[in-house]
Amino acid sequence: MELVIGTKAWSSWSLRPWLALKRTGAAFQEIEVALRQGEVTTAEIGKISPSKLAPALKDGDLVVWDSLAICEYLAEKFPDAKLWPTDPALRALARATASEMHSGFQALRGECAMALDVAPHKLDISEATQKDVRKIVERWNQLLTRSGGPFLLGEWSIADAFWTPVATRFRTYEIKLADYGDAGAAQAYADRLLQTPEFLEWEQAAKA
Repeated sequence: MELVIGTKAWSSWSLRPWLALKRTGAAFQEIEVALRQGEVTTAEIGKISPSKLAPALKDGDLVVWDSLAICEYLAEKFPDAKLWPTDPALRALARATASEMHSGFQALRGECAMALDVAPHKLDISEATQKDVRKIVERWNQLLTRSGGPFLLGEWSIADAFWTPVATRFRTYEIKLADYGDAGAAQAYADRLLQTPEFLEWEQAAKA
């Protein structure tokens, strides 16, 4: 398998399936393409991906070019990795929250880009982004209460892969979740995401 990803410091979309693929333990070739290079970036990614966007997974003659679709494919290809919860109810919730992250929170995305190459610093975020943060804290607390943790739906899953870039944003822009109704569980969860061996490997490469 080959996984096309964007610049590790910036590409939140690439981080998600990369984490899932790492969790499978399967061998794969990583193809990192420099982002923000205009047509050069588009052309390089386009050598594999029909969308000309990262990420894209190539497995034989199959190419999957959406981060959530890649994760779904990996969950089916490697069932022993248990990338989704085994409990049907928790699995449904995991898919719901991954999809919610996949398509929502535009204010947070636009104002607080993933940036692993900069030091943490305080950013005065807009009311729209503050609304996103409140919603995230509420959702995390709901799911952690339902599952009992330690990750969002119990054991680590694709849902956690989708929320990991958000945890980096909270750290980079010094967004304290206690200011948004968190009693500590959501912040502890965010910190936990950034301490997984897979994320630490990605972060080390991004900083290098």
